[in-house]
Amino acid sequence: MNKLRGKYNHQSRWAEFGQISAQEKILAHCITWTFGFYLVGALYLVAPIIGWFLLMNVISQNLTFSTSEQNCRHLVLLWIIGAAMLEVALIIGHINFDLGFGKIVKSTFGWAKGWALISIFIIIGYRLEIRSSVIVRAACVIGLIALLITPFLVFAYLIGLPQHLYTSPLKVLGGAGAEFFSIFLYEIDPGNNSPRWRFFAPWAPAVGFVANIYFLCAWFEKDRTWRAVGLLGNACMIFLAASRMGVLVMLIVPTATWFLSRMTRPWIIISASIATLFLALLIEPISYHLLSFLDEVKSARADSTRVRESLGNIALYRWQAEAFWFGHGTVESGSHLVEFMPIGSHHHWLGLLFVKGLVGLLSYLVPFSLTCLALLAKAQYQINSRLALGMCLILMFFSMSENIEALAYLTWPAWLLIGCGLRSSLGQIDTYSGNFLGQFRLNSHHISHYKITV
Repeated sequence: MNKLRGKYNHQSRWAEFGQISAQEKILAHCITWTFGFYLVGALYLVAPIIGWFLLMNVISQNLTFSTSEQNCRHLVLLWIIGAAMLEVALIIGHINFDLGFGKIVKSTFGWAKGWALISIFIIIGYRLEIRSSVIVRAACVIGLIALLITPFLVFAYLIGLPQHLYTSPLKVLGGAGAEFFSIFLYEIDPGNNSPRWRFFAPWAPAVGFVANIYFLCAWFEKDRTWRAVGLLGNACMIFLAASRMGVLVMLIVPTATWFLSRMTRPWIIISASIATLFLALLIEPISYHLLSFLDEVKSARADSTRVRESLGNIALYRWQAEAFWFGHGTVESGSHLVEFMPIGSHHHWLGLLFVKGLVGLLSYLVPFSLTCLALLAKAQYQINSRLALGMCLILMFFSMSENIEALAYLTWPAWLLIGCGLRSSLGQIDTYSGNFLGQFRLNSHHISHYKITV
C-alpha cells in the first residue's frame, strides 16, 4: 500500500520528467485542479486567463521561428487570421441586425474566451517548449480523481441528495449562462428518467467530449500503471455521462489514430487494400446493419434527437434566407418546438453558419482542414503528431453534436496538443527501422547538421 501511495503522490508523479518548466507546471496544474476549480465555479474563467497570460509570455519573449518550423508556421498564422475574421464576422453580424454597441462588446469578450482561445492555445503549444508527455500525465491524474469521486457521486443519487448544489457567485465575472457556474452532483434525463453525471462540465454530453480527450491522452502514457488508471477513469466518466457520441468516439478514435498514423507502412497499405476489397463486396449488408445501429442509437433518446434535428433545420434555413455571408452575430432563443434551446447550438457547423455566416464557417474550416492534413502527414513519422491527429478526429466527431466554441474553456488541452503536434522535434521522431519517413527525417537532419559544422 505504501508503494502504491508513493507512486501517486504529487512529487513522484512528475519525477520522471526531470526539470519541468514554469509554463508546463501552469498548464499541468490547470488540468489536475479541474475538479477544484469546478467546485468554486472558476473553471470557466481559468482557461481564458491562463491562455492570454501565456500568449503575453510568448510575445514578450519575441521568439523567432526556426528552420524546422517554417512549413507549419503558415498554419499557425492561418489560425490567427481565421480568429480575426471570426471577430469581423461577429461585428458585421451585430451591425446588420442592429444589436447595439453594448452587445458587440459583450460578444467580443465571448470571442476572446472562445474562438480566440482556440488559436491562442495552438500558438502556445507551437511556440513554447511544452512536452506532450506532461499533458498526458495530467490527463491520467484526472482519471485517477474521477475514479476516487465516482462512488460518492453515485451514492449521492442512490440516497436522493439534491441534484443541484449551488451556483457560484463568480457567475458575475463570466458573462455566460448559469450552467457554466452551477455545481451538480448528478442530473435526471427528462427523456428516460435515468441518471447522468456531469462531473465538471456544464451538461452531461460535454463530459463525454472532454473525457475522450483525456482518454486518448492516456493511450499515449508510457507508464503502464498510469495508463491503466487514465483509461479506466476517463472511460468511467464517458459511460456515466451517458453520451452516445462519447461512447462511439471512445471506441473508434484510438484505433483510427493508430491506423492513420501508419499509412505509409507497406503491411498497412496491403491490409487496407484487402479490407477495402471485402468492404466493397459486402457494402450492402454492412450499410444495412450500420443504418440500423444508428437508428437504434437515435431512438435511445428520441426527444433529444428530434430537438437536435429541428435546431439544425431551423439554423440552416434561417442562415440561407436571412444572413448568408456574415450570419446573425449571436444565437437566438428557440421556440417550444425545440424546447426553447438556442438556435445555433448543438451543432458546430450549422451553428457557425447561423451565427457567423459563410465567412465564419470558412474562417474555421480552412485552417482546421489544412491542420488535419498536415498532422496526417507528420503523424507518419512524429509521435506527438499522432496524438494531435487523434485530437483532430475527436473534435471532428463532436462538432456534429456540440458547440466547439462554447466548450473551448474545457477542450483547450486538445488545441494545445495540436499546437505541439505541429511543432517539429527530433526527440519525437519514430525511430522504428521500418518507418522510412522517420529514417529519412533523421538522416536529413544529420546531413544538414554535418554540412553546417563542416
